Amino acid sequence: MAAKPRGLIVTADDFGLHPRVNFAVERAYRNGVLRAASLMVGAPAARDAIARARALPQLRVGLHLVLADGVALTPREEIAALLDEDGRFGSNMVRDGVRFFFLPHVRRQLAREIRAQFEAFAATGLTLDHVNTHKHFHLHPTVLGLILEIGREYGMKAMRLPFEANAPLWLRPWIAHVKTRLQRAGIAHNDYVVGIAASGRMDEAAWLAALADLPHGVGEIYCHPALAGDALSAGMRDYRHADELQALLSPRVAAAIRSLGAPVGGFADVLAPHITPAASSSTASATPATATARAATARSARK
Repeated sequence: MAAKPRGLIVTADDFGLHPRVNFAVERAYRNGVLRAASLMVGAPAARDAIARARALPQLRVGLHLVLADGVALTPREEIAALLDEDGRFGSNMVRDGVRFFFLPHVRRQLAREIRAQFEAFAATGLTLDHVNTHKHFHLHPTVLGLILEIGREYGMKAMRLPFEANAPLWLRPWIAHVKTRLQRAGIAHNDYVVGIAASGRMDEAAWLAALADLPHGVGEIYCHPALAGDALSAGMRDYRHADELQALLSPRVAAAIRSLGAPVGGFADVLAPHITPAASSSTASATPATATARAATARSARK
C-alpha cells in the first residue's frame, strides 16, 4: 500500500482569550506560517478576535469549545450543575466527566452549553473550519457524542484528533474511540498532532525538531502564541507565548515547512479531499442575523 501523503495544518488555539493573543494570531498569519485559529466564542476578547478574523478572510477559523476551566455562555441559572459560584467551569475534568456520563440532568445542561457556543459561532458569520475543545475534552465519549450530534446542525465537517506520537499507552484506547466515531460520523480529521507534550513551549527549536521528523499523513501543529505579558490564566503560568509567536514568524520554520513539499493550510485546505459536503439545513446556512434570532427564541422557550 502506498504511503499516505503528507499535509500540514498550522493552528493557534485560544483565539479570543486576550487582545495579546488576537494580535499575535493576526501577526503570525500576515507575516508567518499560521493558517488557522480556534476561537473561544465566550472569552473576554472574542469580539476583537472576530473583527480581526473578518478582516482576514483567508484565515481559517474554527470553534474552540470551552467546557472546562473557562467561562460559559449560557446563563448560570440554566446550567448551574456545570458551574461554580463565579459562573465558570471547573478544572477537575475527571469529576466532571463522571457526572457527564452518569447524570442525565447534567448531560442536558452540557448539551445546552455546547449548542450555545455553536450558535454564537454561527452568529459571527465566519465559516466553520474545524471544531476542537479546550484541554481536549472531546476525548470524553459523552462530550464527543454531543458535539457530533449538535455540530452537524451547524455545518461541522472537521475535528481535531488529539493523537500525538508519544501519547501514553493508557490514553490510546480513548483516542482510537474518538477516531472511530469521527469516521463513522463522516467527520474529517487529522492523523496526528504536535503540541500536546510541548504545550506552551512550541518555540523555534521544537518546531524545527518536529518538522524534521514528521510522519506521513495529515498532521496538525498547534500552539498558543501571544505577545509577552502577564500569565493569561492560572494554568498558563509557565507558557512561553512570545517564544511561540516568534517560532511562527521564524524564517527557518517557514523554510522547513516549504521543504516538506506538502499542502499547508487550515482543515478545509488540507483535508478537502476527505470532507463530505454537509447536507443543507437552515442552521448550517444561517446568517448572523438569523442565528442570533434563533438563539433568542431558544432562550425564551427555555424560560
